[in-house]
Amino acid sequence: MLAEERRQLILSILQKDERVVAKDLADQFQLSVDSIRRDLTMMEEMGLLKKTYGGAMPVAKVRTLPQTESIRYGAAMPHQHAISKLAASYIQSNDAVFIGGAGIHYGMLTYLPKHIPFTIVTNSLKIAQCIREYDNIDSYLIGGKLRAASGNMIDPLAIEQVRKFSLDICFVTGGGLSAKGISTATPEGASFTRAVCDISRKKIGLAPHEKIGIDMFACSVTTRQLDLIITDAETAEEDVQKIKNQGVEVIIAPVEHN
Repeated sequence: MLAEERRQLILSILQKDERVVAKDLADQFQLSVDSIRRDLTMMEEMGLLKKTYGGAMPVAKVRTLPQTESIRYGAAMPHQHAISKLAASYIQSNDAVFIGGAGIHYGMLTYLPKHIPFTIVTNSLKIAQCIREYDNIDSYLIGGKLRAASGNMIDPLAIEQVRKFSLDICFVTGGGLSAKGISTATPEGASFTRAVCDISRKKIGLAPHEKIGIDMFACSVTTRQLDLIITDAETAEEDVQKIKNQGVEVIIAPVEHN
């Protein structure tokens, strides 16, 4: 098989599965992993994909539609659970925290402290519905224009309301996180995240490896404005170092293997 034909097949697999693993491709094409990595490097230089620690993923678009609820709140991958679990461990007794409506936030609900009192402020109907019966949690839902696609409130009314609070911790995420900062597909989403960070004492960014190194349409906050970023072991060391060079602590969430 010609190299060009192989790369075209790799691109087809990537478009179908939304991710490729270098070792799997090496087995499929009966080549060394180093040969596949050279293919992926060349394809990245051509703008066809983005390399990750163990393979590659599609190039992210700067503007994207919100994921459906079944996808966003469906079964998470082990590395996403690891980030959610580590994030939840930062909540202390009597803290006031912000948790949004992203899938990584939804994953935190499984790991929220059960035996200490604390407060959650959220702009997500889904999160509010899930935590309203927790005896140890005081919960507040930020109001505003309801977005049909996501069930989150991020309009000027929501921004005005959230600015009335003071928070100990906010857990923020977006469509991408790079050395530049956290970014998302819409200016209004970026503005809401920025407002949440403005009222929070500690700002923790949550970003699985598939979002690291990506810059989307609108920047929410710069990397330097964050106190800590939690990611996973598949994030490329080069991307981790670029973030650390901004003076931000990066913690790798350990994946539990059954």
